[in-house]
Amino acid sequence: MNKATTATAIAFALGTALTAASGPVLAQDSIADATEKCYGVALKGKNDCAAGPGTTCAGTAKVDYQGNAWKLVPAGTCLKTASPTSPTGFGQLDAFEEKKS
Repeated sequence: MNKATTATAIAFALGTALTAASGPVLAQDSIADATEKCYGVALKGKNDCAAGPGTTCAGTAKVDYQGNAWKLVPAGTCLKTASPTSPTGFGQLDAFEEKKS
């Protein structure tokens, strides 16, 4: 092999590696676009990450329908999902204080 062939092979390999590495990022972006955080719909211990005060991450909601705990749902469905603790009776796009029964 001469130097030009070696350089071409290295450039091709590097380009292929960079293209392969960017694939998962594109997939994650499309998943993120297809979902939204919905507060007040997660059941106890079934929330997704970063629930708010009193919780640390996924699975730490202390009660069903906790107002500061969120679950990823398909985009456009949150405000149609039942939440008995929400002031509107449906999931919210922001954390809220649960209504008292």
